[in-house]
Amino acid sequence: MKFALLGYGTEGDTRPLAFLARALIDAGHEAIQLADASTLGTAKALGVPAVPLAGDIRGTLDPQQAISGVLKEGAGVTRTTRALANIANANATSWLRTTVGAARGCDALIVSGLAAFVGFSAAEFLRIPAIGAGMIPITPTREFPSPFLPTQRLPSFLNRASQSLVNQLLWRAFRAETNRARAAVCDLPPRRRLWQGHPMLYGISPSLCPTPADWPDNALMCGQWTRPVEHWTAPAALQAFLDAGEAPLYIGFGSMLGFDNAALRRTIVDAVGDRRTVFQPGWSGIDTSALPANIHVIGDTPHDWLFPRVGVVVHHGGSGTSHSATRAGVPSVVVPFAGDQFFWADRLRRAGVSPTRLDGRSLDAASLAEAIDAAAQPEIRGRAETLGRRMRAEDGLATAVTRIEALMR
Repeated sequence: MKFALLGYGTEGDTRPLAFLARALIDAGHEAIQLADASTLGTAKALGVPAVPLAGDIRGTLDPQQAISGVLKEGAGVTRTTRALANIANANATSWLRTTVGAARGCDALIVSGLAAFVGFSAAEFLRIPAIGAGMIPITPTREFPSPFLPTQRLPSFLNRASQSLVNQLLWRAFRAETNRARAAVCDLPPRRRLWQGHPMLYGISPSLCPTPADWPDNALMCGQWTRPVEHWTAPAALQAFLDAGEAPLYIGFGSMLGFDNAALRRTIVDAVGDRRTVFQPGWSGIDTSALPANIHVIGDTPHDWLFPRVGVVVHHGGSGTSHSATRAGVPSVVVPFAGDQFFWADRLRRAGVSPTRLDGRSLDAASLAEAIDAAAQPEIRGRAETLGRRMRAEDGLATAVTRIEALMR
């Protein structure tokens, strides 16, 4: 069978789909991935055929559409929805045209992220099944509120309603441009209702986020979509730093951008003190010149190689990084900035592998230093090691491939 995997977002959104595409190929199928050009590096490295989509997720061409605007304003669901919708709406027609062209001859479309509504429309036009995929649990449940809402602010009886509401808000924000694209590219009638009832596969560990008891049969927590690093050798400088002493801290905020770089840099330096630290600036643009000698700066480094070699992971709470840190059996200090990051921070805290949840928009050195000290305590490390062993026993990709094959039968 042949599958097209369509998703638009940051590296954390795109990389798991590349792993899934590779797993489908390894199982004897064909697969092609469509995503933002800057996030297709993993697909190319894995030998997955890839097609770039129009747009610039980093916002370098049009700062008005940058996710950084959300970080400056706050993490409210309305502002987050507006910023994400701006990116998708500006490119909906182009994405649909590209997707229809790339997916001709495919047996199914696997759709995710900001391009999901375009994907459902393309599948409708091509008359092939659409399978939803995600790294954030958006299927409504009574067990927790929408991951895009601040945690611990809703009575539990409103959880399910909150998720349905947020899903509808997202659809309303995307609906007009999705329908214009449907008419322009496929001559399809306008879509008035949100798509429902399709299969949903989540690259989420049920050990970290247990499957809700009230989920329908069409939703499945597969386990993290990741694969072991092969043929990767650490740069000599990084290996020498790791060999020179005790396991260091790791600090990295992935694709987050738009905060006060100078202030965050000072906060990190003051909080770290003389601790050995590996720092990955990611998309932040933080000036790494003249950092103290105990802070070693790295570029893109596979998390599943690096995290087992560090003592504590300080990160932004993206789904992928949260999973990878926990899977490695290492405690986390989570500094969320926007969106679902607060949800994952709360999940790690509830699992006992992170001592507290900080806030990236009001972070101070004293709180960060205190959280780092707390995360290094033996009881938290013990819980992280136990949870990590459970997660490593899962095979999220194999589970996803098996379910996809069963759906197609």
